[in-house]
Parts: sequence; C-alpha cells; structure tokens
Amino acid sequence: MPGIVSVKTPPEAPPLRISVPEETNGRVGTSSGRSEPVNPKSNSPAPRRPPSPSPSTSRAKPSPDRSSGKKKSPPEKVVIDESSLDNPDLGPFLLKLARDTIASGEGPNKALDYALRAAKSFEKCAVDGEPSLDLAMSLHVVAAIYCSLGRFEEAIPVLETAIKVPDVSKGADHALAAFSGYMQLGDTHSMLGQLDRSIECYKDGLKIQMEALGDTDPRVAETCRYLAEAHVQAMQFDEAEDLCKKTLEIHRVHSPPASLEEAADRRLMALICEAKGDYEAALEHLVLASMAMIANAQENEVAAIDVSIGNIYLSLSRFDEAVFSYQKALTVFKSSKGDNHPLVASVFVRLADLYYKTGKLRESRSYCENALRIYAKPVPGTTAEEIACGLTEISAIYELFNEPEEALKLLLKAMKLLEDKPGQQSTIAGIEARMGVMFYMVGRYEEAHSSFENAVAKLRAGGERKSAFFGVVLNQMGLSSVQLFKIDEAAELFEEARQILEQECGPCHQDTLGVYSNLAATYDALGRVEDAIEILEYVLKLREEKLGTANPDFDDEKKRLAELLKEAGKSRNKKAKSLENLIDPSSKTTKKETSRKWSAFGFRS
Repeated sequence: MPGIVSVKTPPEAPPLRISVPEETNGRVGTSSGRSEPVNPKSNSPAPRRPPSPSPSTSRAKPSPDRSSGKKKSPPEKVVIDESSLDNPDLGPFLLKLARDTIASGEGPNKALDYALRAAKSFEKCAVDGEPSLDLAMSLHVVAAIYCSLGRFEEAIPVLETAIKVPDVSKGADHALAAFSGYMQLGDTHSMLGQLDRSIECYKDGLKIQMEALGDTDPRVAETCRYLAEAHVQAMQFDEAEDLCKKTLEIHRVHSPPASLEEAADRRLMALICEAKGDYEAALEHLVLASMAMIANAQENEVAAIDVSIGNIYLSLSRFDEAVFSYQKALTVFKSSKGDNHPLVASVFVRLADLYYKTGKLRESRSYCENALRIYAKPVPGTTAEEIACGLTEISAIYELFNEPEEALKLLLKAMKLLEDKPGQQSTIAGIEARMGVMFYMVGRYEEAHSSFENAVAKLRAGGERKSAFFGVVLNQMGLSSVQLFKIDEAAELFEEARQILEQECGPCHQDTLGVYSNLAATYDALGRVEDAIEILEYVLKLREEKLGTANPDFDDEKKRLAELLKEAGKSRNKKAKSLENLIDPSSKTTKKETSRKWSAFGFRS
C-alpha cells in the first residue's frame, strides 16, 4: 500500500509509527492487524464510543519495520538545493530519506521536511501536467507525520489534495491510492471529533473499493466493518447493523466456520443489538462468538465476551446468570493479567452496578472502592482512556448512591485524563453533560449551564447535532437557563430539542413529551399563552389517543391547561392542531394583562 498510515495509533505506541513501502501494491484492501479486546459496557449516559470487538481485521494500525532487531543509524545529513527539485530522481530519494529518518528515531520534524520536499519534487516532475501516484504517496506520508505531531488540522488539506491525484478509471493502482487517501482522511476527521465528515470519507473509500474488487471480496468486508464501527461511534445503529450484516454474509462465504473474523463481526453485531434494546439477539451473537473463540483457544477473548454476556443478563434482570458470567471473566483476568489490571477493575465496576440493582449496597460500594484502588495505581501499559472510562462508570454508581459531589470529583478526574487526547471530543462532551446534570442536582446552576454549553459546542463540532442524545443535552441546558432566568435562551434550546427529538424518537417518546411540557412553560413565561395552550392541547391529545391517561403527568398537564384557558377566557379545543407551524420565530408575542410567576408552572428534566 503506497505510504498509507493510520493516524489512530495505540496510546502505548511510540510517538511516530509510519511505514513507507518501497513499491506500490496493486491491491485495494485494508491492513490486517488486530485491535485490543473490547472493553466492558459503560453505563454512562455520555455518548459512548464503543471500542472495536476483538479480534478485528479492520480499523487496524500498521507498525514500523521491525525486521531488524537493531536500531538503524541516522541517515547522513544531506544538503539539497531547492532549485534541483525538478530532477526526477530527487523525489524518490527524499522520500527514502524521510523513511530512514523515521526508522532511525531521529525526529519527525526532519522527516516532515524531507517528505514535503519530496512532494514538491514529484509535483514539479509531473508528466504532461498530470501528477503521478508518487505525489499521492508522499502527501499521505506528509499527512501521517502531521498527525503524529498532533497537527491534525494541517493534515486535512494535504489529504484533500492527495485524493484528487488518482484517476480510478486508470486501474488498480489509482483505485488503491484513492481508497487509501479517503480512509486516511476519514481517520484524521475522526481524530478531530468530526464523525459526520469521517463517515462520509469512509463511504467514499468503500464505494471505490467495491467498484475495484466487487461487492463480496473479503477486503470489502473489512472496510464495511470499519465503517460500521464508525456508525456505532456516531450512535447510528441502523446503518451499522446493515453494514455488519453484509460483513457477516461475506465472511460466511470466504472464511471457515467459527473463524475469528466471524466472531469479531458477531461481537460488533451484539453491541448494535444491545444498543437497540434487542437483548435476546445480542445474547445469541455473543454465545456464537464465544464458541468461536473457544475453538481458537482465545482465553482472554472468551473472558471479554463473558463480561458482555453478563451485561446482557443484567439488562434482562437475570442477576444470577450475570454474576456467574462476571465471576468467570474475573477468574480468567486475574490469572492472566494480575489482580491489579484495569480489566479486573472493569469487572469490579460491573459487579458493583449489579449489586446496587439487587439492593446489596455494601457489596456494591466495596467493589467500587476496589476498582478505584486499581485505577489510582495503574499497572504499566494502562491507558488514560481505560482509567477515564472506569471513573465515569463508577461516578454513575455514586450518583445512584445520592453522592453527587463524589460523582463530580470522579467525572472531573476522567475529563482531565482525556483533555489532551485526540479523538476524544465526543467522550469529553458526554462527561461534561454528566457534570452539568450533577451541578444542576446540587443547585450550582451557573456551573451546570457552563458544562452543558461546552458539551453542546463539542457535539455540534463533532457532527452529532442530530442525535437523540444531543436533543436531551439541549433540554437539560434549557432547564439550567430557566434557573438563571435566561428565558429567551431557554425557549430557543427547547425548540431545537423538540425538533431533534421529534425526528429521532417520535412525538410520543417520554423525552419528547418532556420537552413539549418545558416549551409550553417557557412560552407561558414569555407571555406566548396561545402557543403554550396549543402545545398542551397537542400533548393531552397524544396521551388520550395513544398513551392512555393513567400517567400522573396527564392530570398535571390537564390542570396546567385549565389554568391557561381560564386566564385566556377560553375552553379546551378537543381537536389538537398540528405542531408543524407552531414554533415560528416570527410569531408575535401575546401580551399578558397581568404578570404571573412562570417558575410555578413547572419544568421537567
């Protein structure tokens, strides 16, 4: 593959992991490395970025050349006249210097200089004004070095230039270069938290690969799985499920029964089914994946799947079976990893959650404390992401203990661990949203509003402005605005939340109904009584026709509507109007003749 480097290098890896092959390979495919075992389930309401179920043949990270056990000596210093860049022999020479500089560990900045000059040379030496694939290869290397230096924004335009160089109609080499460029560009957008742009790049890469190889090539399956994982990270589970089904179909044809590839696909499918609430289907996929791992003697992977099976049993309230699965995994992790490994701590957290749900609070707290002791003194090789994930999960349990201050401390620690980590913007946004809820619970409304504001900004930048989670965060931020008497801002936030939740969850969903109620209360506070009445009439109509009137919220909303109608001198309209044109920014505000306390109307979180 011509100079293609994944920018998502593992945290424990050296700062720069770049491989520049000597010659172009005509295959349009993906690398074949393996990812780490899947982490146990998170109970955080933060938007989860589920890790890749392992082992995976996608989203892999190429490693530097380790064929020689000896460290290569630094390349000799070479002085190159810029005016000689039009020499056709200079570009390959500079690219080799860049590769040798990287391999010797001399430093990425010098390698970057060589790679940039190589790209200029290839550009100047273009035949008939058409740049060669060597230019695309050198630009890929330049972008990879930028990413290794944390300069992701500078890598974007370089890769956007690189993907314009190949002409896929000219054969496999051009298709390979285009495919690789799109995938690397997608990775770079992902590291900046721009999931929507990342997914679009992956889709373009997959389209090129399928045109070159056909729909059923095993390498297409790897890319489908890669894209499915990206959809899971963006919480687009329907799209992820379709891609994962395609991957399974391809692997059934090309892989032997109970293969590691099929096991990895099933673990991802289980994650998707669990997220969609289809626990029985998730359990079936996990059992099949476990059988495949047992057949391949993957003991630690079997233990990781046991944790996932325990999570499903816990969701189904099959507590005894969940305990059995967790204990099986705990025994394996302790024997293979040691008593202080973060995987052991992660199982402690799951057991703590289970014992809280079964009313054994002392055992639950004990497991939390044991996990915290491990995270406080992590073993070598433990990543900041692992610790932050564990702290976030434990904070959720302390929240259940009604100890918001302790939960806040843990969330703050988790956020600090992730602050400087690329690609963690969405996770940090979720933590900030959780912190906002905690601040709101303890009456620290200014801090709550600030946390929600930061979370909303990150989610907008990351392309998650259409997710149901984003709508919920907007609703929570609106509530904090109400407490700070920022009623106009609250109305705008509730309006945006309503649009998102209607689209993602439907009008009858409890979250959507809560936003309707909050929006009606806000309109009432702003003097827009007609709009408030219309919303409440619509909500009551929904409850009467589709949800039933047994819910206690029905009586509350009916009383609120009666008060507004009495003030407006009207009677209830039994035919609810459509909300299609209800929220119009140009609508006129109805003036109240007398002022009332809007806060008494009631808001819902």
